[in-house]
Amino acid sequence: MPSILFEIKDGVGIITLNRPEKYNSMNREMAFLLKATLDKCAALHEVRCVYITGAGKAFCSGQDLSEVDVNNSENTNLLLREQYNPLVWKIRTIEKPVVAAINAVAAGAGANLAFCCDVVVAAESAYFTQAFSKIGLIPDTGGTYILPRFVGWQKASALMMLADKIGAVEAEHMGMLYKVFPDETFAEESMKIAKVLAEMPTRSLAFIKHALNYSAVNTFEEQLKVEDDFQKKALQTSDYKEGVKAFREKRKPEFKGE
Repeated sequence: MPSILFEIKDGVGIITLNRPEKYNSMNREMAFLLKATLDKCAALHEVRCVYITGAGKAFCSGQDLSEVDVNNSENTNLLLREQYNPLVWKIRTIEKPVVAAINAVAAGAGANLAFCCDVVVAAESAYFTQAFSKIGLIPDTGGTYILPRFVGWQKASALMMLADKIGAVEAEHMGMLYKVFPDETFAEESMKIAKVLAEMPTRSLAFIKHALNYSAVNTFEEQLKVEDDFQKKALQTSDYKEGVKAFREKRKPEFKGE
């Protein structure tokens, strides 16, 4: 079976990490195939939202350590530059919303890959862990940038150093994710969110995403300028005109993602 499964349904590009026997740990083949699938989602107009989940008993347990040579640090460090950094950069810059549906454990790079997504939801039994310190490493895959912005400096520092397991409900309370659903309804409820996003004005969602990316480093004054720039672009979209027209006509808008 391929390590990445892909299908399109109701405007949603559904990506499933598919190495269940290895708890969906990331190897080189899987990383490059995931990046290629994200590129495909970016290019296909029929895909209006991307949904990433895992097969079996994990979302993603991080790097497959069987591919790591502890005696060749340079080659191992290449994993970041060639695999993980391009992946999270793609997720943050693809002009479509990305939903991470955390069906089970998300550990190490797998957790940080999830946190880079636009909307993170989890099954009640899922949990997260920054497992890096347990093998003498630091969090990567954007973790040291994103996690402190979710939970604050002190919480992030402790989670990274102690490598605690954080259950989905506690993670939601910390601000690490959007919603938690019972295991038995998780697949249905998480897909509902993706389908709602797929019916929304795609260009507007892309501009929101870009504006949030800028907000992480901008001053307030700089961010006001970013909002002005993206609002000008949003005002030129067909979906904006349809949204206003539908509001005036008291009907549901029919957005085209244009």
